Amino acid sequence: MGLKIYLDGKMVPKENAKISVFDHGILYGDGVFEGIRAYNGRVFRLSEHLLRLYNSAKAINLNCGISLDRMEEVVLKTLRINKLKDAYIRLVVTRGVGDLGLDPRKCPKPTIFCITDKISLYPEEYYREGLTIVTASTRKNIPESLNPRIKSLNYLNSILAKMEAALQNAPEAIMLTKDGYVAECTGDNIFILKDNVLKTPPSYLGALEGVTREVVMELAARNRIACREEVFTRYDLFTADECFLTGTAAEVVPVVRIDGRPIGTGKPGKITSKLIKEFKALTLTEGVEIY
Repeated sequence: MGLKIYLDGKMVPKENAKISVFDHGILYGDGVFEGIRAYNGRVFRLSEHLLRLYNSAKAINLNCGISLDRMEEVVLKTLRINKLKDAYIRLVVTRGVGDLGLDPRKCPKPTIFCITDKISLYPEEYYREGLTIVTASTRKNIPESLNPRIKSLNYLNSILAKMEAALQNAPEAIMLTKDGYVAECTGDNIFILKDNVLKTPPSYLGALEGVTREVVMELAARNRIACREEVFTRYDLFTADECFLTGTAAEVVPVVRIDGRPIGTGKPGKITSKLIKEFKALTLTEGVEIY
């Protein structure tokens, strides 16, 4: 059986999952999305992801058209019909079909689709040996223009930075604020460890409030590892004892070199390794059951 996609109330084969060229999600990036993971027959932190989806939609005055509980069933139904227990889930709500103008009032009904499939963002060796990443010259959009807490379909800012990373054969790039502070990476949040204190940039600088980021902060508290949101610069990256990235697709992945400088010993650190282990254990036991 081929992959089935949920599209506006129907399950359709992958090759027939199509939306209108007049959809404002395509024309203008007008819409919101979530990336969610299922592990061992459970959807990890589904409530948190759906709440963020609906908050993002509310922030841009987008009515999702169905209740949050119904949206949860959309995710679970799509996983069931594809007989998946371990999967990456992409849930998308666009403004819907309208005319060629910007006015969202011309879009009477949102488009909803849900894709459930496999994902492997980084090779396994990166989790053992660590990433080598770079700083992009492309800066984060200022929060006053588009608040980073809105997980919108327009990722062009991050794509431009990702292109810079690719030109340097790096898998990921750090993005700075207009004032030169570390915000996040193109698709991941970032943490550093210095003197046994974990630090991650606050969301008001232009970082997404990542679900995996929040899980790591919880795990740090459980393990009595001091952790706080704090503004820092590239100097703090270069002089950190450890560094790692977090994200739904990436999970928790160590960083061992930034802009040519080795971080700490140049190998994944003890705290990073501990948090990776704790995170993997949590994903196998926590979540909404699919079946």
